Amino acid sequence: MKSTRTLLKLSLAAPLALALAACGGGSGDVEDGDVIAPIAAPEGTNWGETVTISEEDGYVLGNPDAPLKLVEYASHTCGACANFSAQAKPGIKEFVATGVVSFEQRNLVRDPIDLTIATLVRCGAKENMQPLSDQAWGNLEATFAAVNQNGAAYQAAGEAPLEERFVGIAQAAGLIDFFAARGLSADQQLACLTDTETIETIANNSSEQASELNINATPAFLLNGRRLDVNQWREIEGVLQRAGARSE
Repeated sequence: MKSTRTLLKLSLAAPLALALAACGGGSGDVEDGDVIAPIAAPEGTNWGETVTISEEDGYVLGNPDAPLKLVEYASHTCGACANFSAQAKPGIKEFVATGVVSFEQRNLVRDPIDLTIATLVRCGAKENMQPLSDQAWGNLEATFAAVNQNGAAYQAAGEAPLEERFVGIAQAAGLIDFFAARGLSADQQLACLTDTETIETIANNSSEQASELNINATPAFLLNGRRLDVNQWREIEGVLQRAGARSE
């Protein structure tokens, strides 16, 4: 996995190559379990709108004490992650609504554009992190097209001081306007993109957790802390059902 120092430098790897990169496998099987009854949310709330931040700095949707905890390590410049987002989120929300399954999204940062988007999706309310991530994945081709079109500005951002670097990347990639249209003002974005301490924390967490868990490709999944050897939604759905998230 890239070091924090490497992530904070500007890589000019071809964006389209990043978009098409495949995912990696894993290891570990999850044992079959008995059916787990739905768990009611506290009165006046619902699990589909409940978001907490984990000790690993991931964003958890659903019951934080769910018996089945699904974790995704994802990159915002990973085409396979974008595909998973489009295909899986309706089904994940159905599982989460029962209180039996929670879904946590953690960053595995691959490049400076990824780190810039990771910073921006975390910039507002915690409830918006996953929805903004899904929208950013849906816009991935347009983001890369903007970077290709604004190559000189993108390269210049790499020579800028750290507190200016990610603003330059966001501008070259068309991200300021994109996120402004989704409720993050330009001023909010600029404050987040110049918060180098927070940006370094995102990069550090990514590098340390990837090293600890031996994750070197995205998307990668854990269920109750055990690495799954599957990364397609149809397969993960089956794992959750066998583990107990199913009807009688």
